[in-house]
Amino acid sequence: MNANVKHSEERLMKVLLAPVISEKATFVAEKNEQVVFRVTPDATKPEIKAAVELLFKVQVESVQVVNRQGKQKRAGRFIGRRNHTRQAYVCLKPGQEINFTEEAK
Repeated sequence: MNANVKHSEERLMKVLLAPVISEKATFVAEKNEQVVFRVTPDATKPEIKAAVELLFKVQVESVQVVNRQGKQKRAGRFIGRRNHTRQAYVCLKPGQEINFTEEAK
């Protein structure tokens, strides 16, 4: 981990919630060498970068973050809302790759 980044390892383990596996995420991964993660709502870009580098042993070039509003859904006469989510588009340096099938072993 970089000396100038002062994040606790315990906090970094909790920042990334899950990788996003979707058609759009697959397209972005192939075209732009980016990986999409669901992250905690209070995660910052430097924290996300440090967490990805720590967990997957890769070098991160940049991070873009998207706050997605939960959709309104109704069940009969009751209207509810799905949870708001935060996604991070992590751009890896050239030659870097994250293979999720190897990490699970």
